[in-house]
Amino acid sequence: MTLYTDIPTRSEIDSLWQDVAPAAVSIYLETTPASSGEAERIAYKNAVREALAQLGEVGKEDLAGLTEELAVLDDEGSEEFWRHQARSLAVFAGPSSLRSYRLPNRLKPAVVTGTRFFVKPLMRALTFPQAAFVLALAQGSVRLLEAVPDAPPREVRVPDMPSDVASAVGKSSIKDRAPVRRVQGTEGQKLRMAQFCRQVDSALRDVLPGGGVPLVLAATEPLEGIFRAHCRYPDLVPYGVPGNPEGRGDGELVAEAREVLDRWHADRLAEEKRTFADRSEQGRTSVDVAELALFATRGAVDTLFVDIDAAVPGSVDEFGEVTFAGDGPGSVVDEIARRAWLSGARILAVRHEDVPGGGDVAGTLRYAPTA
Repeated sequence: MTLYTDIPTRSEIDSLWQDVAPAAVSIYLETTPASSGEAERIAYKNAVREALAQLGEVGKEDLAGLTEELAVLDDEGSEEFWRHQARSLAVFAGPSSLRSYRLPNRLKPAVVTGTRFFVKPLMRALTFPQAAFVLALAQGSVRLLEAVPDAPPREVRVPDMPSDVASAVGKSSIKDRAPVRRVQGTEGQKLRMAQFCRQVDSALRDVLPGGGVPLVLAATEPLEGIFRAHCRYPDLVPYGVPGNPEGRGDGELVAEAREVLDRWHADRLAEEKRTFADRSEQGRTSVDVAELALFATRGAVDTLFVDIDAAVPGSVDEFGEVTFAGDGPGSVVDEIARRAWLSGARILAVRHEDVPGGGDVAGTLRYAPTA
């Protein structure tokens, strides 16, 4: 079973956060990879009805356009789409546009309407990607596995992938003692491994999607170190599955790879928190919502921790001043995240307990604010 994902690029998120529409609908649904799609399709219909009911006064033309766009995923030609899902589905629709993303993260169902899209939950897929690839690399074999939650591993066919070190360099064995440009023995074997790793890396570039999807390496030394030295994939996880992958099942390798991913995510978050603590000593952090609204408006936020479930009713004006409301459609935290992202800040969409200071939002600043 394959997990079908569409991880948005930075430019796509830019577009979502910049769009202003007379009627903007954001829908998040839980989905299941093994499902036929019928339950998800029904949930989508219900969400569309809820969204249309939420809308206030909208022009007849805009309402007709929005209704038509939302119907694109519910016509007779959408069965294939609903059969191929991940763990969550995000849909963003306006009177003249519809965008959808199948996400590997489990997100809370939500229906939000307004003049801007509700983008913040989408950031979870970029902060902690749950889908990954595992490269099982040995001198005598290579295989690439897709590792996704709630689904068995799947071997990915990679065109032009070499099958082993010896055949990759045109030898029957890499243990022969014939000189290779005056290099032989152990040095000659390492040279051939490097040639092999370069071929593997080249083949992977046509298959791996990028966009923050991690690659976990399962290999032993010296092959592990050699591959890392020659790999150009930017999202290679810095530590891998230990032990020789040959003779080990796909399920075993992927299970260990998931442990590696969990450790990697935890280490990255811990490092971000240490950086926050260091910046706090320099006077370059804030945990105050009103302050961060001002800093985000001025482009002063470097990294923003955001509680993925936080909602602080209110609005932020063009100067960054906050007006809090007891209840209402706007969310100050979402607007802070939007302004910070569009100014080039990194957004870490985390659970409440992982926000420094224990609030809804926290940020490191590019410079210490002046009094």
